[in-house]
Amino acid sequence: MAFDADSQAALAALIDYSRQAGADASEASLAARESISAEVRMGQLEGMEREEGRSVALRAFIGKRQASASTTDLSAKGLQALAERTVAMAKAAPEDKYCGLLDGAYRAKGPYPDLEQSDCARPSPEQLLELARICEDASLKIPGIANSSGAGASYDTSTFVYATSDGFEGAESATSYSLGTSPVAERGDDMERDYEYRTKRFFADLEAPEIIGRLAGERAAARLGAKKVASTKAPVIFENRLAGRIIGPFLSGISGTSVTRGVSFVKDKLGQRVFAEGFRIHEDPFVKRGLSSRHFDGEGGAVKPVDLVADGVQTTWLLNSSAARQLNLEPNGHATSGHGGPPGIGTSNLFVKPGDRDLKGLMSDAGKGLFITEMFSPSLNMNTGDWSVGVAGYWFENGAIVHSVSEVTVAGNLLDMYARLRCGSDVYEHSSLHIPSLIVDDLAIGGV
Repeated sequence: MAFDADSQAALAALIDYSRQAGADASEASLAARESISAEVRMGQLEGMEREEGRSVALRAFIGKRQASASTTDLSAKGLQALAERTVAMAKAAPEDKYCGLLDGAYRAKGPYPDLEQSDCARPSPEQLLELARICEDASLKIPGIANSSGAGASYDTSTFVYATSDGFEGAESATSYSLGTSPVAERGDDMERDYEYRTKRFFADLEAPEIIGRLAGERAAARLGAKKVASTKAPVIFENRLAGRIIGPFLSGISGTSVTRGVSFVKDKLGQRVFAEGFRIHEDPFVKRGLSSRHFDGEGGAVKPVDLVADGVQTTWLLNSSAARQLNLEPNGHATSGHGGPPGIGTSNLFVKPGDRDLKGLMSDAGKGLFITEMFSPSLNMNTGDWSVGVAGYWFENGAIVHSVSEVTVAGNLLDMYARLRCGSDVYEHSSLHIPSLIVDDLAIGGV
């Protein structure tokens, strides 16, 4: 967690320049990123990109006024100009009685555990290209797959360094490696597409490209022959890899920003049961090789494991320092870095507690209904929780899939849905949200 000398010197100079320009307090950050990506389609190179970027950002405070700006000029002259410009902007900004640095009592303190966020593997452009080709080729070998929307492989390394005028210093680095493909299945005039992808912190943790490609091809081919269904009410299962979209509105609703603005369908639910009994959403920022692991939040705040939902009960708000001040509460480690703007609010690694029934078991218990594998064009009223979305997937009966389904919608009120939500045992572990398939009984399905 030590600063490299150049980053430390740049941020120290930026904070010093802002003090000389008249700032009462300030925070500075440095973000560096390097990435390589390769894309193919039908075995031919579609594109290859390499990006490198480095920038510094400053947020300066004068009383209860603040302003933020960033630059890619890390020279002494560039840093001084950034500080003077930002402080001048702060002097002209309107007052915000909730702005300011995080109170030191809430700062993260070392020593920090090794979260294994950074790998030493550096795949070459040629290696990435070959991975993408193998992945796509595996999908094209699946019967019914006749075309491809392409495949891609990428490597990314990033470093974030943060410092404040009251003495906090922290730095985090991470790598990520991604691979995926999107094949197209065809049968006569019928055409369907699907995808499969993976992102890992360590290169060796990526599944073999043949496996990812085969899964993508099988998913696309299975969607051929889609039929419409009549409008009805029936149990609906949301596949694990997209089930997070059901939980997403809740996470937005418990954000301190939403609560302070009064734009949240759960703004009056703190301490109350929102989900079914036994439902749990656990957050853990200290997962080794986790995609959202961190030692401190975007304001240098301490982070810790916590239940956002325990036994169905909403236990907390997600707060940065500004939202905490507005709600007269303590900040709780959920700030995200503004890097050129005020901090936002977000979560780290999330885990939804699985149930004891696998996907087939959920279908058997439900009798018949809709298994959703794709969602598009959602509509949500954040004040009421009324929600609808276009979907595609499969109709099932007696625990078995009967046929694929397209051009349908599902709709309901999220509070009502959450109260009846049950979890499967098939946890999707390929994102920062580990979540099983979710089932809701008696949901409105709009078809023909």
